[in-house]
Amino acid sequence: MDLLTGNVKKLYFRYLGAAFGSAIISSIYGLVDTAMVGQYHGPQGAAAMAVVAPVWNIIYSLGLLAGIGGSVLFSTARGQGQSRQEREYFSAALLGVSGLAIISWLVIFLLDAPLLTLFGADQALLPLAQAYLLPVKWVVPVFLFNQMLAAFLRNDGDPGRAAAAVLSGGIFNIFGDYFFVFVLDMGIFGAGLATAIGSVISLLVALTHFLSPKNTLRFLWPSRLPQKLRAILVTGFSTFFIDIAMGILTTLFNRQIMSCLGTDALAVYGIIVNVSTIVQCCAYSVGQSAQPILSINFGAHQWDRLRQTLRYALWAAAFFSLAWTALIWAAPNGFVRIFMDAGPDIYAIAPAILRTYGLSFLLLPLNIFSTYYFQSLLRPAAAFFVSVARGLVISGGLILALPALLGPEAVWLAMPVTEGVVALAVVLLIRRYTGGLGRAEVG
Repeated sequence: MDLLTGNVKKLYFRYLGAAFGSAIISSIYGLVDTAMVGQYHGPQGAAAMAVVAPVWNIIYSLGLLAGIGGSVLFSTARGQGQSRQEREYFSAALLGVSGLAIISWLVIFLLDAPLLTLFGADQALLPLAQAYLLPVKWVVPVFLFNQMLAAFLRNDGDPGRAAAAVLSGGIFNIFGDYFFVFVLDMGIFGAGLATAIGSVISLLVALTHFLSPKNTLRFLWPSRLPQKLRAILVTGFSTFFIDIAMGILTTLFNRQIMSCLGTDALAVYGIIVNVSTIVQCCAYSVGQSAQPILSINFGAHQWDRLRQTLRYALWAAAFFSLAWTALIWAAPNGFVRIFMDAGPDIYAIAPAILRTYGLSFLLLPLNIFSTYYFQSLLRPAAAFFVSVARGLVISGGLILALPALLGPEAVWLAMPVTEGVVALAVVLLIRRYTGGLGRAEVG
């Protein structure tokens, strides 16, 4: 019960360290894959990885849907001293993610070509994208269970093991990519194979939590299972939609770029997808480290501890915002060198594209953290508003409208404008809900 009694600052930064390590290594899966494939196949390989990116958004978002939704309710019940309820929420989340895993497995396994075509693949890119997905298709459920278990391990007081699980798979993926892609000369197929094996290693490490004395996760068939599944889906929907929306936006960007700007611009966007994923993972770490502390103290009505956690989380979000914006502005072509063996045409267009899009990183961590904050306060409507507004309504409209109104290059302004508009609403909502904590009790 340290989450209810321990020093908030120490707790938060302990959890942040573990969550940040997990988030960075998670993002390395895609980063290393794209870098290796880009070096092996050139801009065509990087463009193929941009086409595959929405598939990852689907897989990860479904795991987060059950994991974050279930773990928020699990910790809230724990803060209220309801041990049976917390076990039932874990069990319901496990059953829910099992169903989602089977459905997503069948869809990706049987419909990979139509999906990749929908996501922007043309006749040249489709064979490359399919080759990458071939080994990944066999282990799709593993990725969902990894996301779900990581959330519950953090809420069960074992953030270090959650980080170790991701770290072990990520380290294998780094070395496996090089070995399979270059040493064995497998190309893009080898990158997919390394990622698939790395995910299995991560799951095996995470499962050791159930052999640990720290483990309090027990399966208990839930009473009123449909109602509990509904509560999990409602609570976790905003986090789920963040990743789904990224897939939708990637598809919109891919189509707009291919129709207006060409393959070179799409290759640069492939770099943006990976850098943005890393920034987004940093934002996840800010929210994921705060969520267990927020949820359990919300359940226990410990408002001062909740406000302290919010303060540290906002400082962490500000740090990541400034760091990533500074990096993308200082060395845009440095990112190009990491991700592909590019020619002069790519180096000529990349700086303006990366710097313009990179302005969105100033407010992205705040906006994503806010969804975790609102979820922890059991304000799913506010979290839903933020995730849908930034992930589809405003951003999607701007991606389609700006090129028509201001020219093709204006598409890169869509996300900076979106994050700015959403951040205004986020600040107002955080002030409103934080200020209202405890007032009903006093009244």
